[in-house]
Amino acid sequence: MGVLSDFNGWPQGPIAIAIGVFDGVHVGHQALIRQTAEGAKQLGGRSLAATFDPLPIQALAPGAPPSALSDVDDRVRLLHAGGAEDVVVFHFTRDFAALPANEFVRRLVGAGQVRRIFVGEDFQFGHARGGNVRALAAAGVRHGFDVVVASPVMEGGEVVSSTRIRNALLVGDVTGAAVLLGRPYSVRGTVVHGEKRGRELGFPTINLSVPPQRLLPRDGIYAMTVRVRHEEVVAAASLGVRPTFGGGDRGLEAYLLDWEGDVYGETIEAAFVKRLRDELRFASAAELTEQIARDVEATRAALRDRPHS
Repeated sequence: MGVLSDFNGWPQGPIAIAIGVFDGVHVGHQALIRQTAEGAKQLGGRSLAATFDPLPIQALAPGAPPSALSDVDDRVRLLHAGGAEDVVVFHFTRDFAALPANEFVRRLVGAGQVRRIFVGEDFQFGHARGGNVRALAAAGVRHGFDVVVASPVMEGGEVVSSTRIRNALLVGDVTGAAVLLGRPYSVRGTVVHGEKRGRELGFPTINLSVPPQRLLPRDGIYAMTVRVRHEEVVAAASLGVRPTFGGGDRGLEAYLLDWEGDVYGETIEAAFVKRLRDELRFASAAELTEQIARDVEATRAALRDRPHS
């Protein structure tokens, strides 16, 4: 499995390629990648998936609120896991964004023997989104490739989409988001020093610095799993501003249950399993300590009761 950059170094032989932003690589994206892999097998060729870095919204609207469900490393890993033999990362620069739709297609077919392209029904490409599915199919007639438009995946009577996942996270519905993603929503970040409030309360926490473009769920207390040095650890986590201590910058801190060690400076992955409650202001540190103990037990129950695949 390889990672390809832009239009360079593509494999020899027939290619089936899925093209999309693929933010989050949700169950709809996964179905498209499986279909692409099957198409490559029919062609006797190789399956590729193409994504963009940075995400187009990050490049075109840098002042927009955080919305990313994944970073490029997440997408590459998940697209490979879904069945793509190679992943193409198109670097979304201003020059790339300015490519006319026909020039994008010309470079695409010049990069390799593209025989089949798989896209979603709302796929748009080229400068100012000048190309759509119909234009891509017309280009396919000229350049010798087929276009397959994947049917949307439905869940709960609605189409699965990255927007729907973002909306679920913004109201704290991490269990609903997990259904649409096919896994719990997770973020990766670096462990940094905090104010040591948790240690003073008897629950030493790690503070996670998450990239600013990543979307975090609604503030609250969560049952999580944290991957530390290839080990999955249960954690009770607080996302918010610590109102009991006068508030402050928004942060994510987690108390790792039944685990001890120094992880400062390390990058870890934290997955939101269940939202337990709102972030509340308590009258005293003692009241907060009592509530954290209850949160720890609720976390154990939530992780104990979760379904296993």
